[in-house]
Amino acid sequence: MKIKNLCMLVLASLALSAQADGHKSGQEAGSEEGVLNLQQIAQAFGWDLENVEITTEKVADGLYVLFGVGGNIGVLVGDDGVMIVDNQFPQVMDKIEKAIKDIGGQGIDYAINTHWHFDHAESNNVLGPKGATIVAHSKARADMSKGGLVDLVVVKYQQQAYPEAALPTLTYDDGMQIHFNGGQVDLMHFSPAHTTGDSAVYFRKYNAVHLGDVFNNSGYPFIDVGSGGDIDGMINFCQKTLDAIGPDAIVIPGHGPITDSAALARYIYMLTTVRDRVAAMIADGKSLQEVVDAKITADDFDQIYGPESASAGFINRVYTSLTR
Repeated sequence: MKIKNLCMLVLASLALSAQADGHKSGQEAGSEEGVLNLQQIAQAFGWDLENVEITTEKVADGLYVLFGVGGNIGVLVGDDGVMIVDNQFPQVMDKIEKAIKDIGGQGIDYAINTHWHFDHAESNNVLGPKGATIVAHSKARADMSKGGLVDLVVVKYQQQAYPEAALPTLTYDDGMQIHFNGGQVDLMHFSPAHTTGDSAVYFRKYNAVHLGDVFNNSGYPFIDVGSGGDIDGMINFCQKTLDAIGPDAIVIPGHGPITDSAALARYIYMLTTVRDRVAAMIADGKSLQEVVDAKITADDFDQIYGPESASAGFINRVYTSLTR
């Protein structure tokens, strides 16, 4: 079945940003040629933070996923409290907190960021000052602390630096374990992938993993090459995650519906196949435009991850990753 794609390259991995009080709005970035501000992105893609509905899907007793605007939110609820993975935007935090209350949670104790992008971490600006412990890979914290230009190919966005109160206070380099609500939660980092500081969050008790935007189940992925993202690293990250979770796991993507290990394996096959095709054309001296024009995903992948316009953006990032 064809996966619905929302202008993949612009917003499949990076949805509409919204800024918290005390966090520079980034609106002035629109004055730079080719860089959209937040209002322009909102207007172009119709995101409505005021009226968005937060929906909840139960994975198992104590583990849920919330869907709204931005990255999927994993929620672990139990006697020790509430742990979430990714957190969307401050403008929807009241609705997120209500959804968590509806499943038995009272306040957010731990907020894990799978990476630094604003559609997954912007509510750090609310949760940090409220006292939640924010956790992320050390390189994700470094990117949040300095901000940077996110090049989505068709548009660019200047993500502003996060204030100290919104930065992760617990970080790791290779791996980390948190024992919470009667189970072990592993934070795993294998290589640069979507960015240079991605985390896979593995709920061992449930054999379920949240992969953030290393795995996009709503279309072709975005590789943030400017943030150290890398196609070879993305393949490696996904494969090592699959090796760790086995063939029967629940897989929570950064965007799109909850799925399973088989879907992750098919995604790895797509990534590897496209990487190999692009690499072969680079070896033959082909330019980026020639590779895009060859439509190398049309016959076997666009009906799953497409459309063609999204494929062009993905190929652009693969080519850039392989030639930088």
